[in-house]
Amino acid sequence: MKAAYTRRRLLGTGAALAGATLLPQARACEYFSANLRVVHPWTRATPEGATTTLVSMNFDDVTVADRLIEVITPVAEGAELVVDGEARALAFEIPEGQVSVLDERGSHRLRLLGLRHPLEIARTYPMRLVFEQGGMVLATLNVDYPRFR
Repeated sequence: MKAAYTRRRLLGTGAALAGATLLPQARACEYFSANLRVVHPWTRATPEGATTTLVSMNFDDVTVADRLIEVITPVAEGAELVVDGEARALAFEIPEGQVSVLDERGSHRLRLLGLRHPLEIARTYPMRLVFEQGGMVLATLNVDYPRFR
């Protein structure tokens, strides 16, 4: 009986390992809606008293055009889109078949408003991204080094 148990256990372990190698690997900092992939949402550490911060991330593998319409995170009261230095309500267009970028140095930036506390290096915070077509995506906001002037 012991040999059958060992053989069954080895076969089960082998099947699990074989199945794991056939499945696509999930990468850290990638999140998916039905229409696109969100890659590495991050921000910089903020000093005491800061009320805003910029968030960077990419959108790719876009199969249906979509729009980012809301960002919800416990670290901020809200979010806005900054286009060429002008603040607007959040409605970031994500065209089909292209890579779209929100970047702290780009022409399109995502700004979190009303920070509730300083964001510390190497911390992560929950974040919900709401898309017009793709619905809600649960993501993690990673905090990187502060910008040195």
